[in-house]
This record gives sequence, structure tokens and C-alpha cells, in this order.
Amino acid sequence: MEHPILFLNLLFQKLGLPVVANPEEAHSFLQFLLLPHVTYAWVVMILMLLLAKMAVSRIEMVPTGGQNVFEMIIGGFEEFMIGVTGEHGRFAFPLVATLGFFILISNYMGMIPGFFSPTASINTTLACALIVVVYTHVIGLQTHGVKYVKHFLGPIWWLSPLIMPIELIGHFARILSLSIRLFGNVFGEELVLGILFFLAGLYLAPLPMMFLGLFTGFIQAFIFCLLSMMYFAGSLEHAH
Repeated sequence: MEHPILFLNLLFQKLGLPVVANPEEAHSFLQFLLLPHVTYAWVVMILMLLLAKMAVSRIEMVPTGGQNVFEMIIGGFEEFMIGVTGEHGRFAFPLVATLGFFILISNYMGMIPGFFSPTASINTTLACALIVVVYTHVIGLQTHGVKYVKHFLGPIWWLSPLIMPIELIGHFARILSLSIRLFGNVFGEELVLGILFFLAGLYLAPLPMMFLGLFTGFIQAFIFCLLSMMYFAGSLEHAH
């Protein structure tokens, strides 16, 4: 779905850059770089860098104000992850936190008129899902070495020819589970908001949907992070 007006698209058009709205219309590398889900993903990343800079610009031994808020959010998130993965999964927290904040801000960005939610594109959610699934197996290989293959063979050796294809399909299904769930919910929300703004924008009809979007945007980011933690925890465990 396209917004009626995207500020970055208008800016690029004023600069004479070849802007297209959909990947199917892109015929050059520059056009791919100027797709809405790419440009607004950069906006999210720049915003995250600015927030991180603000968080560390004035660190004090006794936290106050903004530092207190940031420490409460990051600390609570980290403790929650350790509760899922165990202490030995703490090293993966920076990745999970980065993906979580990126997805959360992306989900909310689409609620601002003139902005586009990067997670409303399957390309963005698929990229995030691939990062999680690939890193899951990297963790497993680093932790268990060659023995990591036992995770795919099952507990009974003579059932391995049956268990292994099922396990492989299940791991590929994780990519679909992470990407399509997030994309479908955010895209559907943007679609409904676009219709409401078009039909009854002057009468504040979209406001209830926007409040609901604040809740669902957080829930979708939380579910993505929770599933990622569970996958990481599974790859750290010994095969039974």
C-alpha cells in the first residue's frame, strides 16, 4: 500500500532523482535504493543512532532524567531476555535489542502522515527474519561445533531419516513465521488507516485505529523478539 504523500519521495522528485513506489517498477540500483521501505529504514536507523547518542552523551553514576529512563528500558529488556535464554544467552542481547527497537520504531513510523513503515514491506521483515535464523545456526555451531547436527536428528538414531527433513522444514518455516506475521499485521494496519484517512480523515475516524496501532505495533515487536530469544535458547541447549 502507498501513502497518498511520502515526504522523502517528494524531496527526491524535486531533486530530479528516479523515484518509484514498488520494487517491480525499479530497473536500476539507484531506484532500488530510493524505494520507500529502504529510505525510511535509513530514517529509522538515523533516529536510533541519535537516541543512542543522547543516551550516552551525559552518563552519570547516579542516573537521572533521560538516562534513568533508558537504563530502565534497556535493563528490563535484558533481564527479560536472560529469563528466556539463561545467563549464557546474554551475549545475543545487543542483536535482539537492536532488532526490537528497529521494528518498534518502524511500526510506529507508518502512523505519521507522510511517512512509511519499513516493516509494511515484506523485504524488510524478511531481512530481519533471515538475520535471526542465520544467527541461530551460527550460535549453535559456535557452541556445539559439529555436534550441533544432533539438533536435527532426533533422540532415536533410526528415526533420523524421518526427523531430519521435518526439522529442516521447521527451521525454514521460522523465516516465514517471523517475516509474514510481522509484515501482515503492519501492512493490514497501514491499509486500514489509509482507507479511514481517505474516507473520513476530517472527522477523526482514524483515531481509534491509531490508538490500537500503538498497542499492536508494540505487540508485534515483542513477539518477534520473544521468538528470536526462544530460537537462540534452543540452539544453545544440548541436543537430547
